[in-house]
Amino acid sequence: MIKSPRFTLRRNYCPGVVRYTSSDARDSQTLGLPDGRTLGFAECGRHDGFPLMFMHGYPSCRLETLGLDELAHRHHLRIITPDRNGYGLTTFNPNLRILDWPADIQALARHLELERFAVLGGSGGSPYALACAHLLPHEMLSGVGIMAGAGPWEAGAHHMSLPYRISAMTVHYWPSGYGGLLNLMIWMLRRALSSPSGVSRVDKWLDERSEKLDSEISTKRRREILARQVLEAFRQGAAPAVHDAQLLTSSWGIKFEDVTYNKVQIWHGTQDANAPVQMMRYMAERLPHCELHEFEGDTHFTLHRHLDRVLTELVPEHSRTSIDV
Repeated sequence: MIKSPRFTLRRNYCPGVVRYTSSDARDSQTLGLPDGRTLGFAECGRHDGFPLMFMHGYPSCRLETLGLDELAHRHHLRIITPDRNGYGLTTFNPNLRILDWPADIQALARHLELERFAVLGGSGGSPYALACAHLLPHEMLSGVGIMAGAGPWEAGAHHMSLPYRISAMTVHYWPSGYGGLLNLMIWMLRRALSSPSGVSRVDKWLDERSEKLDSEISTKRRREILARQVLEAFRQGAAPAVHDAQLLTSSWGIKFEDVTYNKVQIWHGTQDANAPVQMMRYMAERLPHCELHEFEGDTHFTLHRHLDRVLTELVPEHSRTSIDV
C-alpha cells in the first residue's frame, strides 16, 4: 500500500492547455470560493428538481453528466456536477487533499441555496462522496451513494491488475512521466478526431466498450460527449490529474469506522476490473452504516445500465416531491 504522495507537484511541469467554450450557460457556471479559488460546475435536469451533487470520476470534469438531462427530468432531479481540484474551470491547488473537498461542496450548496441534497460519487469520485458523508452536517444530506466506485488501496493493491499497479507506482515515483503520458493520450485523441479514419476508430472503440445510456443517444453524440468531457478535463494540462491519481492511490485520510452517516449505499459490478469488488467489500464492512448492492456480471463500464435503479434508491420518490430549496 502506498501511504502518501512522494513528490510535490509543480503546476507547470505538464505543458499544453486545452481551450473549451460552450454556448450552454448551465454547463459552464463558476463560483468564487472564500479562499480566492474558482469552482466550476454544471447542471442538468429540472431547475426545480431535487438536488443531487455528482462527484465525477477520474480523470474527468463537470461535463461527465452530459447526456443525462432526459434521465434527470424523468426522475425529477437537478443534477449538479462540480469540477474537482484543477479539472475544467476549477482553480488548481496542489496542496489540497480529499478531506478539503466537502468545504467546496458546502460553499456551492450555500451559493445555490440548497438546504438538503443527495451525493453520488462515480468511479474516482467515490472517496470525495465519502468525505462528504464524513464531514458535512448530516442534516444537509438526504442520501450518499457510490456507483462503480474506486476502492481504497489499503484494501490491498494485489486486487488490482498489473497495469494499474504499475500506473500507481509511476504516478508516485515519476509523476512527470505519468503526466507526459496523459498529455500524449490527449494529443492522440485530438489527432484522431481530426481525421475520418480516426473518428471511425473512436466510434468502434465506443461501440465495443460502451453501452448506450439511452436508445436515442447515437454513437456520434456519445463521441461528441467524450471529446468535450476529456478535453475539458485537461483544460489546465495534466498536473491536476496526476495530483488526483496520487490521492486516489494513497490513504484517503478517512477512517471508515468514523463515518457515522446513516447510510452510505454502494452499487458495484462483480466483474469490475478497474475497481475490483473485493476492495469495495473491504470498505463496506468497515463503514458503520453501509449497504452494498452487487451486480453479478457487470463491469465498470456496464453498471450504468442500472442508473435508473440507483437514482430511485438514492433519492426516493417522496424526497423528490417534497423539496425545499
